[in-house]
This record gives sequence, structure tokens and C-alpha cells, in this order.
Amino acid sequence: MTVTQSMEMKTFESVEALAQNAAEWLYAVAESSEGDFGVCLSGGSTPRRLYELLATPPIASRFPWTRAHWFWGDERFVPHDNPESNYRMARDAFLSRVSPPSNHVHPVATENLSPDQAAAAYETTLKKFYGADLLTASRPLFDVTLLGIGEDGHTASLFPGESALTETRRWVVAVNSPKYGRRITLTYPALNSSRHVVFLAAGQGKRQVVARAQSGDVTIPAAMIRPVGSLYWFLDRAAMPGGAN
Repeated sequence: MTVTQSMEMKTFESVEALAQNAAEWLYAVAESSEGDFGVCLSGGSTPRRLYELLATPPIASRFPWTRAHWFWGDERFVPHDNPESNYRMARDAFLSRVSPPSNHVHPVATENLSPDQAAAAYETTLKKFYGADLLTASRPLFDVTLLGIGEDGHTASLFPGESALTETRRWVVAVNSPKYGRRITLTYPALNSSRHVVFLAAGQGKRQVVARAQSGDVTIPAAMIRPVGSLYWFLDRAAMPGGAN
């Protein structure tokens, strides 16, 4: 079995407890950092609750907003005001409530250009933030990358059977999935270039796929996330492999 340098699983009694602890953890990592702090955001209902908690006074009043930069691990190819937009979800959940520096919020452009052009433009954005065209393991692109996991094992918009799974050079690609539609996604090289990667999963429906990912089942995309730093799983008890029904 192939594993990352380190993996830690944190299990909580409820989705609310998971989100609360994840928000406090993210604050603690941000507060202990120096200089710019890059966060790669995920879509989904569990991350949304985490984001809402970031905007509550106990955390918002302490969070180093002036140093944090916000990116997206994937995006649906829809306008930013579309209800399906991951950017809109994060904006509504916390970004519009805490007023970070506008040039620290880096959504994927999805209008007036093609999906391939959007992917290339976002790669340029990431390289500008990183300050180089080549990623090195000693200097990760992100401080924290938040990810979800689908019941089919996908993460970000890396879906089973898609050519994006074998991309080793580009940081961002366009995906046109028959099931999930048109997307823009970061690739493994970019997602793995993180000091901390955190999977967030809740519900009994995720239990089996979480177990497969943690065991290193290379047939599912999430299992191929192998960060240069640390890997965490934040789960509620229902999603915990081997947990009680």
C-alpha cells in the first residue's frame, strides 16, 4: 500500500462538530503561519458549514484575513451568480461577510472564454501567486487544501476514467464529464502541492469510499491525493470506516 508522508484521522460525533473543529483547526494553522497564507477551497455542504463558521465572531475576529488568499480546487463552468457555482457558495457563506482584501480572492473565470481558456487563465493566476512556473516539494503552492470525496471516489473535479487523472504537467485543466458536466479542476500536481490537505466527509454513504481511499485503492481518484505535506481526514462518526450504523 502506498501512503503519504503522514495521515491523521479526526472523527466527530456530528457534522456540526466536524465543521466547528475544522474551522478552529484552519484558524490555528493560519494564525501560526507567516506571510501569505494560501487556502484552496472545496465545494459541498460540509465545507459550506465550515465556511459559515469562519465568518462568525469567535473566529472572524481573530482570523488573519489580510494574509489569507483564497483559491478553488474546482469550479463548475457556470457564471459566478449561478446557484451551482462553488465561488458563489463560498462568497455567500463567508467571503461577503468578512470583507477580505479583494485581490486576495481568486475565483475561476467562467464567462467570456472557453473552458480550456479558463483553465489556462487560472493556471496563470496560480503561478503568479506561487512566483514560479515549476512546483517544488520544499515550497508548497498552498498552505491548506480542503477536499471532499464523492461516493464514486472523485475529489475536486477529478472523476473516475477522465484524462485529467493522468495529467502531470498542467496545474489546471478543463473537464467535460457526461455525468457532472463542464468543470475546471486543479490537477494532482497542484492539489498535492500543499502543506496540509484535509478531506471533509460526512454521512454513512461516504463510509465505504473513505475506507477505500484510506487503504490506497488506486482505482478511485481520491486515493491518489498524496500531498508533499500532511494528510488529514475530518469525518463525522457515520462516515468513519468500521463505525457503528
